[in-house]
Amino acid sequence: MSKKKAVVLGATGMVGQRFVDLLSDHPDFEVAALCASERSAGKKFSEASRWVIENDMPDWAADEKVLLCNPAVGDVDVCFSCLPGDLAGKTEEEFAKKWAVVSKASAHRMEKDVPLIIPEVNPEHLGLIERQRKNRNWEGFISTDPNCSTTQMAISLKPLADSFGLKTVQVVTMQALSGAGHPGVPSLDIVDNVIPFIGGEEDKMETEARKILGSFGKGGIAEYPVEVSAQCNRVNVSEGHLECLFVTLGKNADEQQVMDAMENFSGEPQKLKLHSAPKRVIRVRKEENRPQPRLDRDEENGMTVVVGRVRKDSAGRIKFLCLGHNTLRGAAGNGVLHAELLKARKLI
Repeated sequence: MSKKKAVVLGATGMVGQRFVDLLSDHPDFEVAALCASERSAGKKFSEASRWVIENDMPDWAADEKVLLCNPAVGDVDVCFSCLPGDLAGKTEEEFAKKWAVVSKASAHRMEKDVPLIIPEVNPEHLGLIERQRKNRNWEGFISTDPNCSTTQMAISLKPLADSFGLKTVQVVTMQALSGAGHPGVPSLDIVDNVIPFIGGEEDKMETEARKILGSFGKGGIAEYPVEVSAQCNRVNVSEGHLECLFVTLGKNADEQQVMDAMENFSGEPQKLKLHSAPKRVIRVRKEENRPQPRLDRDEENGMTVVVGRVRKDSAGRIKFLCLGHNTLRGAAGNGVLHAELLKARKLI
């Protein structure tokens, strides 16, 4: 089968660069256009983008002319959007009138007819796309990815919700600097320091998880009835969000049952053997000092969530740590896997 043509919106930023890297030599997609702001438009990508990720800039991308984020870029099949939230809304809607938009931006995530997708967790929510097209009279659609810190939390919670049910979740995050983009947090703010506030992050974690874990039916998505409370912190780590979770289950389970549920968790991308799907969605580490961002964030190309220190507390809650690569599983990697699933379902 021929490759689908893709455009990256916001290609010069850190997540945009991840998309460029992941889409190079991809078996399902080829990049037809790289788009960014007026400041970058007209320049070569190598001139407009300060490359900051570990892999070298692909040769094909270096001389590519950056275009404005305008549907006039040409005939494409899918748009990967990592635009800032304040710019994404109208721009994505213009593209969605004709094409599929897989969006990392927050602008449309919580709209009732827009899917919020983690491919292993809630692929059935893609059923909203048909409704969205009818509601908005679009040929294309918008399907969104969650916030990076929500993604790994929801992945670790999904097998627990399915096996035991969830009543309450408390989560404290230690989030990497790359989550703030580039150049990100000023050095004098973060060196020798932890910043106990990330604007809008706690609200996203508390609301998005209920939608992702919810059930899809004729009336749309019924949110999962779990109380989520989040405290988000920025720490001096380059990549990899580490989160501490305290979970009240719906029915009693011991530590081994919880670990077994996590380790045995798999989803549709694994069944379909999609290109970006990790063989193991969750890896449970048994060491007392794991997971750690530097040691564990790159598990299966950064697409596996690593869990550790699973135990019960004095209140009977299950507590554990989960780690996810925030710009891969939490951003561009999830977006590419999302698009692979859309293609497998013949939605693009």
